[in-house]
Amino acid sequence: MPVQARKHPLRNITVLSLLCAALGLAQLAVAGPPAQVKTQTPGYFRMMLGDFEVTALLDGMTKIPVEYLKGVKTEEAQRTLERVFAPSDGGMQTAVNAYLVNTGANLVLMDAGGGSFMGPKAGHLLEAMRAAGYSPEQVDAVLLTHGHRDHLGGLVNAQGEAAFPNATLFIGAPEAAYWVETDPASQPQDKRPRFELARKATAPYKAAGKYRTFATGDEIVPGFTVVDLAGHTPGHCGFMLRSKGQAMLVWGDVIHSHATQFAKPGIALEFDTDQARAVAARKRVLADAALEGYWVAGMHLPFPGIGHVLKAGGGYAWVPVEYAPLP
Repeated sequence: MPVQARKHPLRNITVLSLLCAALGLAQLAVAGPPAQVKTQTPGYFRMMLGDFEVTALLDGMTKIPVEYLKGVKTEEAQRTLERVFAPSDGGMQTAVNAYLVNTGANLVLMDAGGGSFMGPKAGHLLEAMRAAGYSPEQVDAVLLTHGHRDHLGGLVNAQGEAAFPNATLFIGAPEAAYWVETDPASQPQDKRPRFELARKATAPYKAAGKYRTFATGDEIVPGFTVVDLAGHTPGHCGFMLRSKGQAMLVWGDVIHSHATQFAKPGIALEFDTDQARAVAARKRVLADAALEGYWVAGMHLPFPGIGHVLKAGGGYAWVPVEYAPLP
């Protein structure tokens, strides 16, 4: 009597698996692939500086025409950007960053982003702040590096109300005199909107009696000292943070184009109020940061804009912070 061959159980499983896979692919073909999400996660990055918790907040980005770089030929700057894979279509991409510091006694915001005054690619600071675990109502001090719209536009909402209702606003005395106290009507027509915005952004804080000016060397909040970096604007400044032997200079707009200005600090910007003074300030602070080795944070460095400066040949190199879990 012939013996019937037994079917191997794995063969049946394989056939079943193939059948299921085929059915799944057929269903996928009918339904189509999922739609691309095309949204970015809210931008925040956190690190400790001594006892200070520093949170970088990404307000968004903007683009600067390559032709705005001064002290270098446009073709040379373009080649440099291409060599380091820096996006330059429609201009040089530059981040718009701000920094929130919880000292344990104060919650301090340095610069406020562009708010609703820079289009859809910026104005996300409050979203990033909430994602980072804080609310604008908790901020008790806002420190401005200078009065350009991408630094003070976010002080107010679209209705002109204070975005940080419980905060005192601090601005350098030269910046206040230049941007806030100047009558916009006294300026050329094309420049008036900048002065009008500075007045609009600071108005609710002045009305509430929460508007203060400061000078170079002032300690505004314990551990926050004003550093003179004038040139980009008449009162452009930075803030040196110190806690438990660690230091970080939040330097505002010392660098706009990381791809070119670290290597060649003599490159200025079209919209520097005093280009020679801005270059001198950049050279001075880069030399000091490289020598002393403290942390730096820049409003227009690639997010989170925190890192160190190294001497490199005739110029400098940027060493960005690495992600690390907090203790």
